[in-house]
Amino acid sequence: MPDFGGLLLLVGFILISALTCLFTLFRESTPAAPRRWAVWEFDAASLGRPGLWRLALVSFLGLFVEMLMIRWISSEIRIFAYFKNFVLIACFLGFGLGCYLCRRRINFLTFFVPLLLLVLLVQAPWPALRELIAALPRMLGATSEVQIWEVTYVGLDYESLRMLFLSSVLLILPIFALIALLFVPIGQLVGWYLEQAHGIRGYTVNILGSLAGMAVYTGMCLLSAPPSAWVTLAGAATLGLLWARSRLRWPVAALFAFCVLMLSLPPFKPGRVYWSPYQKLRVVPLLDRGETVGYSLMTNDSWYQWVANLSPEFVAAHLPPTGPDSITWNSYNIPYHFYGAPPSVLVLGAGMGNDVAAALRNGAGRVVAVEIDPLILRLGRQLHFEHPYDSPRVTQVVDDARSYIQNGQEKFDLIVFSLLDSHTTSSHYSNIRIDNYVYTQEALSAARRLLRDDGIFIVKFQVNTPWIADRLDSLLKQTFGQTPLQVQVGPRGYNSGGRFFITGSRSRMDAALRDPALADYVRWHRGATPQTAILTTDDWPYFYQRNRGLPVSVLVISVLIVIVGGWLLRSSAIGAGSIRWHFFFLGAAFLLLEAQIISRAALLFGTTWLVNSIVIAGLMLLIVAANFVVEAMPGLSLRYPYTGIALSAALAYFLPTRALFVESVWLRALLCTVVLCVPVFFAGIIFVRSFAEAGFSGECLGSNLLGALVGGLLESLSMWIGIKALVLVAAALYAASALALLKQVSLRTTALAPSTTGDD
Repeated sequence: MPDFGGLLLLVGFILISALTCLFTLFRESTPAAPRRWAVWEFDAASLGRPGLWRLALVSFLGLFVEMLMIRWISSEIRIFAYFKNFVLIACFLGFGLGCYLCRRRINFLTFFVPLLLLVLLVQAPWPALRELIAALPRMLGATSEVQIWEVTYVGLDYESLRMLFLSSVLLILPIFALIALLFVPIGQLVGWYLEQAHGIRGYTVNILGSLAGMAVYTGMCLLSAPPSAWVTLAGAATLGLLWARSRLRWPVAALFAFCVLMLSLPPFKPGRVYWSPYQKLRVVPLLDRGETVGYSLMTNDSWYQWVANLSPEFVAAHLPPTGPDSITWNSYNIPYHFYGAPPSVLVLGAGMGNDVAAALRNGAGRVVAVEIDPLILRLGRQLHFEHPYDSPRVTQVVDDARSYIQNGQEKFDLIVFSLLDSHTTSSHYSNIRIDNYVYTQEALSAARRLLRDDGIFIVKFQVNTPWIADRLDSLLKQTFGQTPLQVQVGPRGYNSGGRFFITGSRSRMDAALRDPALADYVRWHRGATPQTAILTTDDWPYFYQRNRGLPVSVLVISVLIVIVGGWLLRSSAIGAGSIRWHFFFLGAAFLLLEAQIISRAALLFGTTWLVNSIVIAGLMLLIVAANFVVEAMPGLSLRYPYTGIALSAALAYFLPTRALFVESVWLRALLCTVVLCVPVFFAGIIFVRSFAEAGFSGECLGSNLLGALVGGLLESLSMWIGIKALVLVAAALYAASALALLKQVSLRTTALAPSTTGDD
């Protein structure tokens, strides 16, 4: 790896210097120390009368920018794709800090400078900086035994620990702090407008405005809009809020115009960039003596898959008729040596169509192609040389692979798990990756149910570490009761390569291996699995982590995030004594509750962008329903919702998720709501009732969001204790909130009680 020490120090110095100056803006001004940059300051009241529409607009902007940051930063700075909840935590920190400071003047520099620096970090046409950003996964991931693409685990030696510390302190944490500061002015406006609204109706408007922000952003993603379009809309909403401040109109307009211009620059690397509902895609033509012989597909700037031209005309002109590089032993044709001309084939992770084309070439009667990303399917229809998706024998299904095998009923003669090693994450509120739920004991058992008795089951995977191979080998052995045959194909010529795990009908496999050519090929291409790894389950689906536990990089960054959060709070003169602990624990518990709900709902309905959005929207609507209940019954005792949380949490913990897999989608949705989501309704009642009694104080909302930050850090515990156990952690936090509330009421009662002593 190149030595980025000097550049890392330079970039870190610039970012930390900028942050140090920005932190001083939160200090109270005195005659001896007047406030700097006062020209950028304004009072929320100066924007106009505090109407509900302004609260709705700033709530819309808040969640829209939050989702924008999570997706954009995670796509462009790849290490955040593996620790995506850290971006969410930064948003909560800034938003919570802003709510705390809602009665102070707002300095728009805390929005202006972070956005400008983030855009420059991502888009500045400086090759050395681009290489530094691309090298971050190697700097942070080398100390953790978690499989990250293009990263080699080297252990806890001096050099790896040094790079982990330097990259965390000089780059990752400054980026975290920039994202947090970006949300401070938004949080200040939301907190101020909520205080002025003086009622549950205002909080309901806040939730509905946030819901609208999420819905609009989701719609833009489904339309494959690029980041320049996201920032344009965010700029329009910001201008609408600040229009009354004439001094800020043109600077704000210039800032967003510059950002849109930077984001519209051509890509630094060759190829054309697309933004699918899931990830950033880049398609690069592959040329051989001026002829386009294929296309390479990159996701978030990492190689993902390619479009191979294996048509008879191309093969005759470019591939030898015999030998290991011939079409006979091409990796896409390997499955059909074990089952020639299968009547039906299921391809999971169909991508741009290579496996589908191979099935058609080898005489498959019917092919069901399952692909989660609709844009990848569309690009496959446009670019694949053999046009497999145009065949009447092919049925295209846009769905998550786990959702399809869990809910499918059709039986297949050949099932092919294609290269489902995705480079993205499934949820903006979770660090579960899409393919994790595909390679679990429960998932493979569900897939076996779709295989005919004499069928062949093949998992193709790009094995980069031996323990990944052992995990797949052990999972298939447990599922089928026999050790799978492993065949390793190297990437050479027009062959993509990969490790094949072949199992299913023992008699059919034995018959295939009676072919001397195939037997000889398998003998020379067997894969070895000398290292072991524990098996993945739906409760612990971290396929790219070897054993249970918290990776070193997660621990280090989490500790540093707590330090940065404390620094921000101290710079803002917010001490631990001013935190409303009841609201703090409610926020931490709610985020954990939400994380495990979304994770388990993904199993029931699929890990698609639309499903995640619908689930989050449903949770928000449950909070709105809780608002109506509190408004209708203001005297409702909190012991009832606390009891409801305890009972529903126990049900969610002890009832296995597989019990919710009923055939009817509507009944499944009802069961999901009752079993998984009802705790959110009870939690909403507790929060809004407490919020109303506190006069909708910005400090209470700020404490709640700071608690959510801690909940986001605690979410990483699932990598150690499993996802279901998060329910127990959330229940403990809700119990802590109840105790904090009892202590608060006791102190208030003591303060109001008449003195029993007097002068005699």
